[in-house]
Amino acid sequence: MTGHALLVLMVERNPAVIDLARHFLERYGFRTAFAEDGLAALSMAVELRPDVLITEILVPRMDGLAVCRQLKAHELTRAIKVVVFSVLHARERALAAGADAFLLKPVQEDRLLETVQQLLAIDG
Repeated sequence: MTGHALLVLMVERNPAVIDLARHFLERYGFRTAFAEDGLAALSMAVELRPDVLITEILVPRMDGLAVCRQLKAHELTRAIKVVVFSVLHARERALAAGADAFLLKPVQEDRLLETVQQLLAIDG
């Protein structure tokens, strides 16, 4: 357990994925917040300053790569760790946009948690 109630902001519009992600992230000890589109995620990131933002590439109103570029360009949000996950084979594009990690979907719970732990240097 982290014990620090670190905040994970996830950009996701599928209620089933939100429920699943909330369940396993909170079970591990993270606080969670969810945005339905890229613009909402950007606004929430500035307001909430999450420790990690997890986004797909294909999200409404502003794609995940644009969200990543905006976060990394903004002084208040550039330290937020960004994980891009997608069905697209876009690792290079994600890393070029400033992502700290890329995961190909479908993402298994343990792989996602392991990636978040590594980015935040949390002992599992």
